[in-house]
Amino acid sequence: MITNRQIDTVIRTLRRLVRRWDEPIVGHYRDDPFTTLISCLLSLRTQDATTRAASQRLFRLARTPQRMVRLSTRTIERAIYPVGFYRTKAKTLRSVCRTLLERYHGKVPDELEELLTIKGVGRKTANLVVTLAFRKDGICVDTHVHRISNRWGYVKTRTPEQTEMALRRLLPRRYWQTYNDLLVTFGQNLCHPTSPWCSRCPLERVCAKVGVSHSR
Repeated sequence: MITNRQIDTVIRTLRRLVRRWDEPIVGHYRDDPFTTLISCLLSLRTQDATTRAASQRLFRLARTPQRMVRLSTRTIERAIYPVGFYRTKAKTLRSVCRTLLERYHGKVPDELEELLTIKGVGRKTANLVVTLAFRKDGICVDTHVHRISNRWGYVKTRTPEQTEMALRRLLPRRYWQTYNDLLVTFGQNLCHPTSPWCSRCPLERVCAKVGVSHSR
């Protein structure tokens, strides 16, 4: 089981390990809060390769809320298909853009609680925008972060929101901004949801393997 006494070593190990793999697609848009926000919304329940292609198509049409709100819902649908729930997401994107224009003069707010007031923006998205685009402290918890943190035995939670709150109590603040990037990359390439590559994992000896019934 991984504890706070070991977390420094764990993070150093992950930093070395993930250098061999591509970073998550949302990280490609970290220099612009708006594209960070939009690509994160597209990525929900969607594989990275699909999100990457959809983001590229959409941003060729519009890279600002002013331009995106002028696109029809149908045009956005065609650009982002086949991301998961693409019809619903197309409506959400236009709604988010209208809110940004009406309440924030087209700018993405840099505070977590302010982002959460925007309809369609949940905690995962808000934390990711805060950490990636604004380099502020936050803990983004997606399915990989939730699963792996529990698999290690570092937290014992049932939902991503519970995991976020547990990590806010446990995880040293110096790791908040990078924890998601590290665990997403690790989860996509080695610590898979089913049949993880434990035999190849440098953390195998300290991992509690909670919920792992079969590994490679």
